[in-house]
Amino acid sequence: MVSFLKISFDWISNPTLLKIVTNPYLLFAIGLVLLIKGGDWFVDGASGIAQKFHVPEILIGATVVSIGTTLPEVMVSAGAAFRGNSGIAYGNALGSIICNTALIAALTIAIRPSKADRKPLILPVVFFFLAAAVYVAVAYVTKDFSRGVGILLLVMFVVYMTLTVRQAVRGSGAKKAAAEASAEDGAGKSEESEEKSEEKPRALWFLLVLLVVGAALIAVGADLLVDNAEIIASRFGVPDSVIALTIVALGTSLPELVTAITSLIKGHSSLSLGNIIGANLFNIVLVSGTAITIRPFGLPCDKSIAGINSSLLVDIPVVLFVMLVLTIPTLRRERLSRVQGIVLLATYAAFITFQVISAVCL
Repeated sequence: MVSFLKISFDWISNPTLLKIVTNPYLLFAIGLVLLIKGGDWFVDGASGIAQKFHVPEILIGATVVSIGTTLPEVMVSAGAAFRGNSGIAYGNALGSIICNTALIAALTIAIRPSKADRKPLILPVVFFFLAAAVYVAVAYVTKDFSRGVGILLLVMFVVYMTLTVRQAVRGSGAKKAAAEASAEDGAGKSEESEEKSEEKPRALWFLLVLLVVGAALIAVGADLLVDNAEIIASRFGVPDSVIALTIVALGTSLPELVTAITSLIKGHSSLSLGNIIGANLFNIVLVSGTAITIRPFGLPCDKSIAGINSSLLVDIPVVLFVMLVLTIPTLRRERLSRVQGIVLLATYAAFITFQVISAVCL
């Protein structure tokens, strides 16, 4: 027994093995995988529980799915805030908005343009630009994200969720009334469809396990992501905000990417639009609001252009530009066009190119 323990200890303490298992690139990749899988399980568990208790499906999508896909950003920014790393906490939210809009949504639009219903988009779009106005005012005027600002953003999140739930419940009630007034044949088909969708329901205990394990994986994955992103950034002399705006932002946006790809494969590219806009809103009011409330910080100044903070000249204007390109034409025409997707993809390519060049030259 003693010899077995000695062999086990020698194997575990082997320098080569330790070097492999503590490699920041490997741990960073593991963090990304845990975030993706954790977000997937969390959403499955929460959605399954909601369906089991007969919560309207539209309400599930408007609340659980959007929050679930934004959880990685929340955990990463909150973890960075606890460590006092304002660059990651600040850059992750902005980078995720740019990635969600100019890469993920843009790909689905460019490949398969589709119609988009204006009515359900109005509320999240209005709240996004209201929250963005608060964020921009603080960044350009005071340059100090105080705890009061964080609390205000979280209050906006609560107000938005309250209005969304009320809107979803009213919409569900109207649809139910319309279904009851429809022809008997149509009602029969609806009942048959519901029966098929409820085949082989998952047990409540299993859904709870998915929920808890998913949340745990998200927490561990976010911790690994932040810690090793900082190590990688310091090794190459890359500012934390640049890492957050690019690699971390793309990693935490992967749940939205999975949703978009699934919708595209099924021929419903517009289905992910509401989730993208909702996730972008949550990146400001929930992700940034949580990070700022935990530990207030000033506007990061990792790099500048002609003496002016580059975030004020590039990052924030790009966030506003891509959201305007995505939302305004869509609300006016009730349709997503391929031109929008191409413009957004070109913007993302230019943004990433700037970040890479600025990391080397600025």
